[in-house]
Amino acid sequence: MVFSSITFLYFFLPIVLVLYFITPHKFKNYILLLASLFFYFCGEPKYTFLLIASIAVNYLHGILIERHRDTKAAKGFVVSAVIINLLLLGIFKYSNFFISNISHMFNIDIKFVEIALPIGISFYTFQAMSYVIDVYTGEVKAQKNVLNLALYISLFPQLVAGPIVRYKTIKDELIKRDHSFDDFAYGVKRFVIGLSKKVLLANSLGELWKFAIYTEQPSVLFYWLGAIGFTLQIYFDFSGYSDMAIGLGRIFGFHFLENFNYPYISKSITEFWRRWHISLGTWFRDYLYIPLGGNRTTKFKWLCNIFIVWFCTGFWHGAAWNFIIWGVGFGVILVAEKLFLLKFLEKIPSVFSHIYTLMIIIFGFVIFNSSSITDAIQYMKGMLNLLSIPIFSREALYYLGSYKILITLAILCSTPIPLRVARKIAQKINNFEPIIYIALLTVATGFIIDSSFNPFIYFRF
Repeated sequence: MVFSSITFLYFFLPIVLVLYFITPHKFKNYILLLASLFFYFCGEPKYTFLLIASIAVNYLHGILIERHRDTKAAKGFVVSAVIINLLLLGIFKYSNFFISNISHMFNIDIKFVEIALPIGISFYTFQAMSYVIDVYTGEVKAQKNVLNLALYISLFPQLVAGPIVRYKTIKDELIKRDHSFDDFAYGVKRFVIGLSKKVLLANSLGELWKFAIYTEQPSVLFYWLGAIGFTLQIYFDFSGYSDMAIGLGRIFGFHFLENFNYPYISKSITEFWRRWHISLGTWFRDYLYIPLGGNRTTKFKWLCNIFIVWFCTGFWHGAAWNFIIWGVGFGVILVAEKLFLLKFLEKIPSVFSHIYTLMIIIFGFVIFNSSSITDAIQYMKGMLNLLSIPIFSREALYYLGSYKILITLAILCSTPIPLRVARKIAQKINNFEPIIYIALLTVATGFIIDSSFNPFIYFRF
């Protein structure tokens, strides 16, 4: 079940909302927990038990760490928790990657494991790990109520595609949270905005990449159209999901932190990664980069720390070499910026630093979205006019004409300009604001009914 589906919008969510708000406060968590487990069960029936097992393992480790605080046993328990979490993630997400590479390396034939990737396992595993680590470091106390911890790990708004919510962010709200009409209204508006970004922009842009790959009239222009289309698609797809998750959280009284902050207006890759998938970036910073020593060490160790973090960032996204190269590549660029490039970028006109950043992002997402490194290299050659193809083709010009308004609108919506304009308009026509959101929801619903293309990209991770 996905947020941008008729089943979720007009059956699951209304029923949950009614049950939640008519239920006394002390039972609201039970309603949300049952709804969250049912939500996951609809998408992954057999792997619901894996989710429950993850909850049980981390609950038990949290209690044991708390009980043996400031002893060697506590350290042993946190190490045990991290190993078990990573082992579960490794088995279900990376088994066939390791089998494939071992088979290739030693020229032996090892059969692949017939195992499907559980939806959201990367997200809820990282949430669970952050909880036990924070209990160990003393940032939070262990949650004694297993149902409250289960709700934290399985809460359906952010369960399958983030953002990665820290336990310390919502620990108080798990026990007691306020509900207000203003929060409810904000949550609904935020959800509708996210749904519109996903359905009206991301889904429509998503076809461009496929058109560019499978065209019988390849051209430099078509390759660029596909790359730009996917770069915009993944932003509106993922940030749209985050908006919906944040909106749903607010409806139920939870305050999730922001996950995106207009990353495409960045003037460096360093700035881009402060604005893109913020919850993942801060997770790796706090639980890997800083424990490794961060930048408070020798220059060699510092560089090693950066590359370890970015190797893991790439590998987190997928069990394939193109994700690893994508992550390490960003690590190389970030090191270059920290050593000398940022000083240069600050001196040149901002338009050039912005172009530099966007070019790296676009080429980076070509690597990210390709099925293999060979395909990525071939695609980038096409973009750089290194293949025997024309600059333009009749088909490319046709799609440029068909998508030019949508691409222009998407580029504009990836900046803060529309939000600023919308706020000014809302101040003048405050009474008409609900009509605008109802209209957006109606149009989005029409697109959902009419379209068969409605995936969430980050469900793959």
